[in-house]
Amino acid sequence: MLADISGKGIAAALLMANLQANLRSRFMVALEDPHQLLQSVNRLFVENTPEDSYATLFYADYDDANHCLRYANCGHNPPLLLRASGEIEKLGATATVLGLFPQWNCEVRKIAVGPGDVLAIYTDGVTEATNQAGEEFGESRLMEIVRSHPQLPVKEMLSVILDEVQQFSGASQADDLTLVIARVQ
Repeated sequence: MLADISGKGIAAALLMANLQANLRSRFMVALEDPHQLLQSVNRLFVENTPEDSYATLFYADYDDANHCLRYANCGHNPPLLLRASGEIEKLGATATVLGLFPQWNCEVRKIAVGPGDVLAIYTDGVTEATNQAGEEFGESRLMEIVRSHPQLPVKEMLSVILDEVQQFSGASQADDLTLVIARVQ
């Protein structure tokens, strides 16, 4: 799972702690029914946070026996799935953000993945990093970096992406840079 809270500072940190506690306390439900987990977490988040607070969240689990990725994207940046063939698929939203709507529904999707496929999950701090001219790093730059380094070990791919974002944006960093890279073996 990767989530991002609206806002910054101590208030956002407390909201993230709340979300994390809700997810951890119900995580065993995720193995059987991720939809139920996310419904429950949304309800608790709506009930226990200010009205204008919300979170984006990407949830995924991988079944190695069936080479199947099950995921839900709750308003989060679409993770990039680089196929071994070089094609990139975006895992778009299956629900709106968590925490704003008491009546909320989420679709859980399944997608086949194969050896060599790479999944890049990231927060908006990566794509919205700006340079001195105010230009954003953007999703297309991220896709190009991922596509250009398909065989790198995941730790090295992670380093390459973060280095590129930091070089692009210079010394200033307005948001966190959170990135998860996974490769199917």
